[in-house]
Amino acid sequence: MAKHSETSWKQDHPSTLLSNSVQKVNHAVTQAKSYPEEQVVEQAYNAISHAENALGNAVQYNEHMDTVQQNKEQLELMKQQLDEVQEIVEDR
Repeated sequence: MAKHSETSWKQDHPSTLLSNSVQKVNHAVTQAKSYPEEQVVEQAYNAISHAENALGNAVQYNEHMDTVQQNKEQLELMKQQLDEVQEIVEDR
């Protein structure tokens, strides 16, 4: 019997977790840009924190480094976008 019978092994793979986390950040940042409110921005920052942890794990395990680098660059861009939204929220 499989160790994780309810989930696919791919869901536990560090590079897959990173890709999924970056997708969640993308969604969260898009939401924050559409609804620049403190709570929405905070949720996006939490998603970024989770993705940064996933990034660290993927790097540690030396997983598909080309994909990891692309995800890292995308994450950095989204962090910049979220910082801009944070400025809008603070200026209110």
